[in-house]
Amino acid sequence: MSSATSSSSSLPERIRLSGEGLVLRDWTEADLAAMPELFDHPDIAYWTPIVSPFDEAAAHARLARDRQLREEGKTILLAITVDGGAPLGEIMLRRAPEGMEIGYAVGPAHRGQGLAARAVRVMAAYAFEQMGAEQVILELEAENDASVAVARKAGFALLDVPLITGEEKGRPFVLQTWGLNRPA
Repeated sequence: MSSATSSSSSLPERIRLSGEGLVLRDWTEADLAAMPELFDHPDIAYWTPIVSPFDEAAAHARLARDRQLREEGKTILLAITVDGGAPLGEIMLRRAPEGMEIGYAVGPAHRGQGLAARAVRVMAAYAFEQMGAEQVILELEAENDASVAVARKAGFALLDVPLITGEEKGRPFVLQTWGLNRPA
C-alpha cells in the first residue's frame, strides 16, 4: 500500500465513512438497480442537476461519471446507508471554485429520518480532517425548504456572499451559499 501522495488533487480510490448511525460508501454495480428508485422523482429532477428521467442507462452513466470524477480528483459521490448495505441516498463532496462543496439527495421513501443532515455532518468532518478544508459549503435555493432545514440541522449558516444564478434543465435558479467552518 502506498503512502499518501503529495498531490492535493488526488482522492482515495475507495472511501467508507462511518458516523451518526450511517455508513457512507462507494457506489457499486450492485447498486445500479436501486438508483432509479432513489433518483427518478420529481423533487430530485426539480432541485438537483441529476438527469431526469433517471433509468437504468442513467444509473450506468452516473456510476461511470462518479468514477471518472474521483479519478480526476474533483468529486466524491458516496451512497448513504445505515449499515453499508442498501443505498438510501447520495452525498457528494466536490472541489469547486467557491470551496469544498457538499451536495445530497435522499430517496423519497427514506426522507424524514435525518439522513441528509447526518450524512452532511459526516462528509464535512471528512473534508476537515482528511482534506484540510477550512470551510465547507452548501449551495441551495432559498425556496427548497427541505434543503434549508438540512443546512440548519447540520450546523451551517447562511453566508453573506453574492447569490449564484444560472439555468439547469431549462429552469432558472438562484442559489444561496451556506457555510460551515472547520471546528476550532
